[in-house]
Amino acid sequence: MPNIVILISGAGSNMAAIVQACEKERWGERFGARVAAVISNRPDAQGLEFAQERGIAAEAVDHKAFDSREDFDAALAKAIDRHEPALLVLAGFMRILTPGFVKRYEGRMVNIHPSLLPAFAGLNTHQRALDAGCKVAGVTVHRVTDDLDHGPILAQAVMPILRGDTAQALAARALSQEHILYPKAIRELLEAL
Repeated sequence: MPNIVILISGAGSNMAAIVQACEKERWGERFGARVAAVISNRPDAQGLEFAQERGIAAEAVDHKAFDSREDFDAALAKAIDRHEPALLVLAGFMRILTPGFVKRYEGRMVNIHPSLLPAFAGLNTHQRALDAGCKVAGVTVHRVTDDLDHGPILAQAVMPILRGDTAQALAARALSQEHILYPKAIRELLEAL
């Protein structure tokens, strides 16, 4: 059975959209797939409760308990590997991963980014798009590589930037697009397994 492990850092709205799509679209019946675990780097992440309420293994590996990124990534990998993931999905996971961690899950790890990559990698994407005078913005699902936010693009959704848009308004519209695009991209990956 292809297991999906989702990494979060907060509320987990993208994780929730993926779990709901898995249930609604019967990924278990169609692909033999399931969301096996949700893991956060923050013990207080709200998304952990959502997962627990649905019978999904949920745990935290607190990054603050480790002296280095390498030590944290090693503990995180140990927690992930217990669930034997076919896919490792970053859904609002706000940690930069070490090259060794990325290599360990090469070809199996995906992320969603709130811009039309390769434009505006990193943080503050919406304000940067507004400052640049862009006419459109969007979201991108991509494979994770050592080059932050520059892995091969799997899917994108484009939306217009409206007159009077603020970074917050743009972020809210982008998040609604993420909730549609991310489950769709994961479903397409499962179809290819």
